[in-house]
Amino acid sequence: MFWPMLHLTLAFCGVAVVAVFAVRVGIEVRRFSAAVGDSSERIARAAADLERAAVPLSRHGGALGSGPPATSEDRDARG
Repeated sequence: MFWPMLHLTLAFCGVAVVAVFAVRVGIEVRRFSAAVGDSSERIARAAADLERAAVPLSRHGGALGSGPPATSEDRDARG
């Protein structure tokens, strides 16, 4: 009768240890998911800021790239 009780006690202790680790993993997963959510919001805000900053640049972008039309001498000099 001693050995079956010992096996039952050890099995219970093993399940208890696994349960403790499962709770710790659950807590860490909750913390990690909160961090991922915060990071996602920050990325979304940064993307919106980037889009807002790109609007004035896109208006002036055509003026930066356009210059006087190339002449035949410029084309010959470039190769």
